[in-house]
Amino acid sequence: VGYGMEYFGRSSKGSGGNRMRPLKLKMCAFGPYAALEEVNFEELGEKGLFLITGNTGAGKTTIFDAITFALFHRTSGTDREITTLRSDYAKGNEETYVELTFCHMGRTYRIYRSPQYDRPKKNGQGVVTQTAKAKFFREPETPIEGVKQVNEAVEALLRINYDQFKQI
Repeated sequence: VGYGMEYFGRSSKGSGGNRMRPLKLKMCAFGPYAALEEVNFEELGEKGLFLITGNTGAGKTTIFDAITFALFHRTSGTDREITTLRSDYAKGNEETYVELTFCHMGRTYRIYRSPQYDRPKKNGQGVVTQTAKAKFFREPETPIEGVKQVNEAVEALLRINYDQFKQI
């Protein structure tokens, strides 16, 4: 992965207090990444601010797109559509998805999302459209499934919507 991350700011107490803190991000066949890439935010500690650095095209915006997509089923900017999130370099059978694990108010949550995308048929020629999927894991409760249902659950938990989130 061609980016770097550093934390700046004061350390926080406990597991992030009332703010949402990303712990781990998995991206598979997403953006410029042909296969699975993982970002372990826990390696950065519990400080309040970090910087993602790298050359143009290193994948910095993809990290923000992946986090935003995991939380809200949208990209972090207006110039990228969800239908373009599948990597052009992905193998035909490679599933496109993001998985975000984060801490909020002392609890750990995990969101899995896959955008709608076209992939080659497993048998024969042509393509098949994979439908968008979303799953929100809140241990010990039953996972919430479905794009709309996960969107609503995330907004209720974080108490912010997509427009508010992208201003942070």
